[in-house]
Amino acid sequence: MEETEPKNEHSPEMPNGTRQEATPIEPPIEPEPAPAESPIEPEPTPAQSPIELESTPATEPPIESESEIEAVVVSNGDEVKQEEVEKEEEEEEEEEEEEGSDQARRGGASGEVSRTFTMRELLNELKEEEKEANAGARSGSAKENGGETGAEITEDRSSLSQDSLQNLAAHHDIAIDLINSVSGVDEEGRSRQRILTFAAKRYISAIERNPDDPDAYYNWALVLQESADNVDPNSTSNKDALLEEACKKYAEATRLSPTLFDAYYNWAIAIADRAKMRGRTKEAEDLWKQAIKNYEKAVELNWNSPQALNNWGLGLQELSAIVPAKEKQTIIKTAISKFRAAIQLQFDFHRAIYNLGTVLYGLAEDNMRSGRPTSGKEISPTQLYSQSAIYVAAAHALKPNYSVYRSALRLVRSMLPLPYLKVGYLMAPPANKPISPHKDWVKSQFYLNHEGLQQVNWSERESPSKRSLDNDKLIKVDIADIVSVSACSDLTLPPGAGLCVDTIRGPVFLVADTWEILDGWVDAIRLVYTIYARGKSDVLAGIITG
Repeated sequence: MEETEPKNEHSPEMPNGTRQEATPIEPPIEPEPAPAESPIEPEPTPAQSPIELESTPATEPPIESESEIEAVVVSNGDEVKQEEVEKEEEEEEEEEEEEGSDQARRGGASGEVSRTFTMRELLNELKEEEKEANAGARSGSAKENGGETGAEITEDRSSLSQDSLQNLAAHHDIAIDLINSVSGVDEEGRSRQRILTFAAKRYISAIERNPDDPDAYYNWALVLQESADNVDPNSTSNKDALLEEACKKYAEATRLSPTLFDAYYNWAIAIADRAKMRGRTKEAEDLWKQAIKNYEKAVELNWNSPQALNNWGLGLQELSAIVPAKEKQTIIKTAISKFRAAIQLQFDFHRAIYNLGTVLYGLAEDNMRSGRPTSGKEISPTQLYSQSAIYVAAAHALKPNYSVYRSALRLVRSMLPLPYLKVGYLMAPPANKPISPHKDWVKSQFYLNHEGLQQVNWSERESPSKRSLDNDKLIKVDIADIVSVSACSDLTLPPGAGLCVDTIRGPVFLVADTWEILDGWVDAIRLVYTIYARGKSDVLAGIITG
């Protein structure tokens, strides 16, 4: 699900569990519903949807009816824009705008309109200017209120050819007619639209004065995009036309300023919104590919944007539901890498966390349906369901008031290895001897919960003949002691994927069989620490202990 927190597509949520053919979960946080194949919906940045799970971990996840899952996960977009999530986050709207939540649109302009705005800032400024302009009109002193005289405008326009002016005017008229056709569905919407109409005229005037001003085109595109959100839900043709015009303005802005990150980002959101209106058609596929290309460009310009990475992943997730089956796995794995990259940039980015859960749930569903046996180093559907549940649980722990995460968690909780969050095998050296000869390392089971990472005491689980570890020889890492968690590669470690958990008491080294398995451990430990650092460990404890 994609934007609203940067505009949300739908909100992906992730359930973890095995399901039958008829039990799909929709994709994460996005304004549009995710493919039926995936019961858990992605959550957008703001545009994604959550996934839910329920009960105790089992080899096979519980099967929910398709209708039940769809009722819980309703996606509304692929981008960080998500209607449901936005409503629940009104209290945090300002914070979300700063981080581009769910596709919260970002504004940017230069010169008179060159300062970078969020859409809220832009609307507030325009509202003030509209009041000033109205007051100026009544007093006959528009110039004092920031306006320009007709003579000045005429002088600015004189540098343009008559044909250029006519073409600009004709193009402006089309866009203005579209904006004027939007009335808003309620009083708040009508008031907002009046401000947007005023803004449109302002940017048209700026472009007529200087047709090479990328910021004027960018801000005009924002106005058109916001007007599209203000259209009556039943009037899809008007909304699509407004978004198409917005895309043209973004294209012109990026032509004039090829490094305008905000323009590429919001352009991608507008294209994604258009794609959502077209279901799973060839036209939608082409639009999703365009949106993905623009997200890629946005990330090239600003690699430090978790929102762009999240929406990129959502776009890929939506595309995977349309393309031929042979292409789907590759696209899904790429989406997973984008969500994971977003989380690595912002460990508490709950939307990307939730969306990663939803995409893993969908992958588990696909693998389960295919019936294809997994090879030795591949992750089984059951393991994928369990991983999915981890991310959904973490998203819920970080945002326990989000109904979408809460519902998704009910669906996937039973896929967790309760009363733990994660259980698996890792190669470990003797306790208190992180650097030991390879022959001294043993493969043993570890579990992770809200308190820490603990090596299993086999003396409590196996017969006396198999006892190899005593309590004083167990590796234990308390979450509160962790300094950092990372993958590592070192000749002093046995073959495999190295894990380094640096603590205030010194580093702890472990080794997983594959890098893919290691990614799951790194993410899980980081998430538990992040939840602890945010003071939400009690929520996580409640999830895994019941």
